[in-house]
Amino acid sequence: MTARALRPGRLAYAVLILAVLVSAFPLYWTVVAASRSNADLARVPPSLVPGPNLLHNLRQVLEEADIGKALVNSLIVSGSITVGTVLCSTLAGFAFAKLRFRGRGLLLSVTVATMMIPPQLGVIPLFMLIAQLHWVNQLQAVVLPGLVSAFGVFFMRQFLAQSLPDELIEAARIDGASTRRIFWSIVVPVARPAMAVLGLLTFMTAWNDFFWPVVALSSQEPTVQVALRQLGGGYVHDQSVIMAGTLLGTLPVLLVFGLLGRQIVGGIMQGAVKG
Repeated sequence: MTARALRPGRLAYAVLILAVLVSAFPLYWTVVAASRSNADLARVPPSLVPGPNLLHNLRQVLEEADIGKALVNSLIVSGSITVGTVLCSTLAGFAFAKLRFRGRGLLLSVTVATMMIPPQLGVIPLFMLIAQLHWVNQLQAVVLPGLVSAFGVFFMRQFLAQSLPDELIEAARIDGASTRRIFWSIVVPVARPAMAVLGLLTFMTAWNDFFWPVVALSSQEPTVQVALRQLGGGYVHDQSVIMAGTLLGTLPVLLVFGLLGRQIVGGIMQGAVKG
């Protein structure tokens, strides 16, 4: 197949541009709604141009909710869960993919089977456990249950099984490297693209989680999602203030995506070449 045959045509560009516009419109509408008043949002048709009230709505967000503390708490919770999940999943994925031990298949099957259990079923016993540990309204009640992910273990196992050659590990064994040295010097560099993808997915999931934090935490120790429910109070909810708080809570996710975007694209391209 020639290089000319692989060039995208006008239809491909049109589809890509349409996909980008559709994907970016919710974020753009958040900016528009956050910069307008509640009366502007109630008009039909609504204005699609940003207004002058963005700073006013952001100040109102800071007055109605302790959003600064919520941002710090969410960064602590999401960062801790992301680091723990990526590290534990890479270790477990390496063990399931390349190490030989008794019961490996059974343990992997049990790990994957836990993905089929709805997390809501474990809320009551989990809350009883953290209550006995006196962790209610403390951040570790949200961090510790999320440090290990069955999806992360399976994801890293599949990636390492295809991307890490057995010959490389055997050569390291011959050179006298221990399992710990093999993990840090060989496995981690090979798994870096997949770790970046898993880290982004985990961070977004932990950052956007509302159900368990609203059960385990109170308004004195909120995460961003818990703090957002305090906005726009009254008989008629001020949607512009709520959208301003949502915009403020979205910025860290965009920052993380910007930092890990190159690794994510590299991991996707590596998987495409291997396929």
